[in-house]
Amino acid sequence: MEKTEELTTITPTFNRQKKALLIDASIKYLLWACAILMTVIVLAIIIFVSQKGLQTFDSISVSEFFLASKWDPDSGKFGGLSFIIGSLQVTLLSILLATPLALSCSIFLAKIAPKGIKNILRPAIDLYVAIPSIVYGYLGLTVLIPFLRETFDVSGGFGLMPAVLVLVVMILPTIITLSEDAINSVPQSLEEASIALGATRLQTIYKVILPSAITGIVSAIVLAMARAIGETMAVQMVIGNTPVIARSLFTPTSTLTSNIVLEMGNAPFNSAWNNALFLMALLLLIISLVIILAIRYVAAKGTVNHAR
Repeated sequence: MEKTEELTTITPTFNRQKKALLIDASIKYLLWACAILMTVIVLAIIIFVSQKGLQTFDSISVSEFFLASKWDPDSGKFGGLSFIIGSLQVTLLSILLATPLALSCSIFLAKIAPKGIKNILRPAIDLYVAIPSIVYGYLGLTVLIPFLRETFDVSGGFGLMPAVLVLVVMILPTIITLSEDAINSVPQSLEEASIALGATRLQTIYKVILPSAITGIVSAIVLAMARAIGETMAVQMVIGNTPVIARSLFTPTSTLTSNIVLEMGNAPFNSAWNNALFLMALLLLIISLVIILAIRYVAAKGTVNHAR
């Protein structure tokens, strides 16, 4: 009788464990399937874009695309140097302007701002991320460009300057949010030890907290670079979209992304023109890959340093 009762008690428990194991195995295989599917999709995109982009060199030489700046599809001229330089100029200038502003704001929010002000500013900064890029571009087109035209007395007002200023506003939330998180992750004991040794609050921030959070701050800057170089609509609306190398801040120019948007719909498929646009997309993929690898390297290096 006792054995029968024990079996009656053990059997439901065994069934529940077996069911739980089956659910765990099913979830495991489902996650594996999702990971494999995403890998296949990404590889398919890379292979397709690479195949179409590299076909460009069947019609033009490598040196012509990367070293020539003349872009005239009607004449068979596909020099992409102006677009490459334009993308780099816009990205680097926006990062140079945005980083000091964003880092100052993140320090203020993390270590200086009262709780009431922080509760207001942090949601406001998060709200910037939700604004579509075309809204930034439209505001730049209707507000910023007329202001720059009147202030600096330039014709048109399009060029690097408005594109950089629009991008600065767009990437500020990324750097601020991630840098603030990095600063807040620094152990409180380091700050207390610095103050106990006689350092001022400012000295503690710049000589203890920021060096300890440098890994997260650099990752934030690199992620902002990724967004800046891949931004399309906002830049396309204010940069002027002219295939020339900008010699000043108010020279209309173009970027890889803006040129792809403007011309992809008009370029016949499988033509040299279409393939050249795919090559520009391939360049953006390569740049994104380099940025991702840079972030992983910085994160890994930061992990090793913390372990030491």
